[in-house]
Amino acid sequence: MVREELVEQASPGKSAPGPARRDGAATTAALSHPDKVYWPRDKVTKRLLLDYYGSVWERMRPFVVDRPLALVRAPDGIGGQRFFQKHASPGMHGAVKCMRDPDGGEEILYIEDFDGLAALVQLGVLEIHVWGARIDAIETPDQIVFDLDPDEGVGIEAVREATDDVRARLEGLGLPTFLKTSGGKGFHVMVPLKPSADWLQAKGFAHDFARAMEQSDPDRYTATLSKKARKGRIFIDYLRNGRGSTTVVAYSVRARDGAAVSMPVDWSRLPKDAPSTYAIGSDALQAALKRDDPWTEFFTKGKSLKIGRG
Repeated sequence: MVREELVEQASPGKSAPGPARRDGAATTAALSHPDKVYWPRDKVTKRLLLDYYGSVWERMRPFVVDRPLALVRAPDGIGGQRFFQKHASPGMHGAVKCMRDPDGGEEILYIEDFDGLAALVQLGVLEIHVWGARIDAIETPDQIVFDLDPDEGVGIEAVREATDDVRARLEGLGLPTFLKTSGGKGFHVMVPLKPSADWLQAKGFAHDFARAMEQSDPDRYTATLSKKARKGRIFIDYLRNGRGSTTVVAYSVRARDGAAVSMPVDWSRLPKDAPSTYAIGSDALQAALKRDDPWTEFFTKGKSLKIGRG
């Protein structure tokens, strides 16, 4: 049964303010039980999670603020019960906002600032997923994602080659591409868009692209979700591009051993990085944050999706 555990009440001596933002402004949110361990093997606590988000906030902000959210909550850490939450529930912190979905009528969640992100950490949110659209233009996505999901036994070099193949084919169509690690088994190839096409058009394009890859090299790729179809292949997952579908947001940590994060990287990193290279507290993560932000031009490079009119 789904747990609806909400914000823990702060106890005397067991609360801590949030970290300073990178712009120097402190969050007003407070954490109860900041020493609660969310990743036991990696010794990552609630406070360390919030500190991490403070360190990446300026880079993360454009990709998480004012977007419909889907949340993986695990208030007792990755070894405890977890559930997926997309809609508002009673008792949520005021920094977690909600709006009425103009299509379905249900309330959907979003945040406006770092206080909202801190409130998600307080709620035991271990993964943050987002729609590919902003709340003020909810019917016109501003990005497409291709998630390269390898079958068991497919080696990292094959995944890298497939990721580069997706990039080359998209750029051959005149579309810009950006890369991030998934924090799991594969890579995400992101395409920024000028928000003009609707969801059906965006998903239709992504589906046609994935099918074309499958047809051109059926021994390597599949555009079919089933385990049988992906045996020994890489699934070109286009399904995250429909209305209400989500993908893990850039810089979100993943709710699995290792505390890896979904990290934006320059394409030059593809031959060097693995999908789970970057993790909270790792030297690799610290080194990445000292390099220039590879996604500063993400939205300025967006192009309109050209849809055939048949």
